[in-house]
Amino acid sequence: MRIGEVAHQAGVSSRALRYYEEQGLLAPERTPSGQRTYPEAAVERVKLIQQLFTAGLPSRTIRQLMPCIDAGHGSPEVFELMAAERDRITAAMAALAAARDALDRMIEIANHPTPEHCPALREPAWAPYDPTDRTAAGPSAPVAV
Repeated sequence: MRIGEVAHQAGVSSRALRYYEEQGLLAPERTPSGQRTYPEAAVERVKLIQQLFTAGLPSRTIRQLMPCIDAGHGSPEVFELMAAERDRITAAMAALAAARDALDRMIEIANHPTPEHCPALREPAWAPYDPTDRTAAGPSAPVAV
């Protein structure tokens, strides 16, 4: 099969297939003219690679998993690797949840400002801008006469 046909059947771009090849995830054969050809099983392999990417695994981890997938059995190291990736994703999710919660607090403050969070609501309120006040503009600012 040619690259375009595999891409179409797998639902990815030809560029994605070239990337998978660069990353060592997919190994096409080459015609004498240099065109890529793939076996029928490449479509299923590409779909599996897509599922692994969707699961949040980086290409280097997928590359480490592929020999076990190809052999049909996993090693303890592969299961440790997957557990470590799960822990990494869980930590990233916790960090995103904390960022979301901080943003929720900022939205709440913006919608319901209090003097604690908004200097404009404090007493005394900020004075209006006075262009003749040298102290407000700084010592080197020109004074209007």
